Amino acid sequence: MSGSDAVERARRAADAEEELEETAAGEYAITTTVFDATVSVASDGAESTFDVTVRVPMLDSVTADRVAPVVEDGWFDTFALRMADVDGALRGGDETDVDVEREGDEAVVRVELADLDATRGAADAVAVAEYAEGTYVEGIIPGYEYTEPVTHLIQQATDAAGGSQGGTPL
Repeated sequence: MSGSDAVERARRAADAEEELEETAAGEYAITTTVFDATVSVASDGAESTFDVTVRVPMLDSVTADRVAPVVEDGWFDTFALRMADVDGALRGGDETDVDVEREGDEAVVRVELADLDATRGAADAVAVAEYAEGTYVEGIIPGYEYTEPVTHLIQQATDAAGGSQGGTPL
């Protein structure tokens, strides 16, 4: 099986995945998260590959208050450590390479998935973005006045928990 067959399988799987919206040939936006999340499809031999990028705001950019650099650094380190466990949210692959870097006022998560089953790979690409969003929400630090999109995420978590009070989901 050629690499071009694997790319075509990846594109068909991504096109069939309801949560992916094509933005260019082989490029997709992941629509189930409030964050900027994209996936590009390619191949590595017979395997379809899905390169996922999720951009989340650093805390200081989504608070009305100033977040001290030491708090921001600790939050980022914890977020990166938690993202290393994304394998538990995926159906394919044994070990996933996760890269989390700070770029300006964002934390950028990059994950490359490779799978012989392109349908599973496309679903796992979506799962990466949803895991990043959930991990982000878990890391919200109480005591700050948050702005969008964090206020929306907090409200979603509160609604899902059946609550009516504001505050963080923790």
